[in-house]
Amino acid sequence: MKTPIRKNELLAFARPLMYVAFLFALTQWWLADFASAQGVEDGGGGDGAAGGENVTVLSVYRSGGWVMHLLLLCSVATIAAIVYCFVRLSAKKMCPDGLNDSMVRLMQERDVGGAYALCNENPNSYSNVLSSALLKVNFERDRANKESMDQAAGEALDHEETAQMQWVNYLNVFATIAPMIGLFGTVLGMMQSFGDLSAGKSEPADLAGGINAAMGTTAGGLFVGIPAMFFYFFFRNRLMGIMSIVQKRASFAIDVLSGEVRLSEEGAPEG
Repeated sequence: MKTPIRKNELLAFARPLMYVAFLFALTQWWLADFASAQGVEDGGGGDGAAGGENVTVLSVYRSGGWVMHLLLLCSVATIAAIVYCFVRLSAKKMCPDGLNDSMVRLMQERDVGGAYALCNENPNSYSNVLSSALLKVNFERDRANKESMDQAAGEALDHEETAQMQWVNYLNVFATIAPMIGLFGTVLGMMQSFGDLSAGKSEPADLAGGINAAMGTTAGGLFVGIPAMFFYFFFRNRLMGIMSIVQKRASFAIDVLSGEVRLSEEGAPEG
């Protein structure tokens, strides 16, 4: 039976979309203000629209040509990666407090079967790490074969971090290739302008099309690359913090099972 979607999950899904909408509105406002200032300079203080065409996000997109379509795909993929990371990379989902408390209690009782079943019932990073360690339990060996449990838990922890880091790395990819695609469009635009110049078209209006396309693709690449780079570092640091919590809690649970840590009736470690 599927559990209903909670309010905090909906907020986690909608938050990155709100950030993107805010960034879009801010860029649109800046471009409109820039166009108004340019109109005042060109028109000698008259109406901003009279001095030239208003610059908008749509006009910049159209000026970049087919290169902007590639940047649009990068933008959509970046938003998808950001939404996924906001939803998935959460300590409450990857290492729930309630699951940890139940696991420590079962470890204290040395109920390995119950602990392993609980891990299978609640798949997440914390349970995946502990389930790998529980497969190495052997009460006939010293400290229930703790060395093998620690090794298995460490390998599972590395696997979980690598698996979760894949989506974060996608943000780094988009942050790198989006400005490069924009630079490629810049080169194409400049080549177009120099081609017109070599053909004898030396008027500013003749060269404006290529230069406009060059600047538009540059702006588009930075528009995608800068947020992608920011969220890459943001989610990388968040994932590192969450995996540190997972490692600490899994190590504590293994210590309880092996007998290195003894808990009082209140659940506090005994000295």
